[in-house]
Amino acid sequence: MDIILTTALFAFGLAFVLGLALGFFQKFFAVPEDPVKGQVRAVLPGANCGACGFPGCDGYAAAVAAGTAAINKCSVGGKAAAEKLATIIGGDATIIPMVAVLACQGSKEHAPVKGDYRGIPTCRGAKLSAGGSKLCSWGCLGFGDCTQVCQFSAISIGADGLPYIDHDKCTGCKACIAECPQQLLREIPKDRQGAIVVCSNRNPIKPMVKKTCKVGCMKCEACVRNCPEKCIAMDRGIPIVDYAKCTSCGTCVAKCPTKGIKLIQQDIISGGIRAKQAVS
Repeated sequence: MDIILTTALFAFGLAFVLGLALGFFQKFFAVPEDPVKGQVRAVLPGANCGACGFPGCDGYAAAVAAGTAAINKCSVGGKAAAEKLATIIGGDATIIPMVAVLACQGSKEHAPVKGDYRGIPTCRGAKLSAGGSKLCSWGCLGFGDCTQVCQFSAISIGADGLPYIDHDKCTGCKACIAECPQQLLREIPKDRQGAIVVCSNRNPIKPMVKKTCKVGCMKCEACVRNCPEKCIAMDRGIPIVDYAKCTSCGTCVAKCPTKGIKLIQQDIISGGIRAKQAVS
């Protein structure tokens, strides 16, 4: 009994001494935190999404306080956060709201599957194990990896198997863009106007495009030939729009045989409501 009591007293005494020592060294070697960093951090939303290019809000706050990062990099906080940071740090509070857009319209109806996929039910799992679950090697796999990483509930998988993006909720954090193994999600300014191609199938063999997706880009170049502003050019099998020239005339939309070109402001981000990028 004496041994147990002695051991307990010794352990208590040792813990007490070590606690005092740790408290002393913590205070003695403490590095004072920049008060400006604390003010900046209080303004940030705490999403820790990484869209600013820093490891979370703490990292971004430290960089802003140190003067090594612009004050308009927080897409989640948006204009309100940038303006508050401007009162603390100064600088340009101009911020361009960005949103994600899906560059695919290969729904269950239009893009056949290879077979009965029974692997890990994720886009990345299907991509790694079977090269994808659809005949189209470029199309959306529809398992919803993008929905899992979105912190703002801005993406959902529709009945047609494609992601639907609520642009009222989308903050442009780019988490879904980084997660998509098919690289089908694009970041564009929320106020952008003009035509956009909603297909990423780069297969140069036209019959194979038709076989793998009924609404895939046929590489017919009707959009290129008919554009009155000459603002569309083919790039590795996909039409690319020059927005400095595009006037939203809609000629390319009307001429596309597979309806693979949409007007952003009318069909994609119409009034900020959920963008229906699948062909009805």
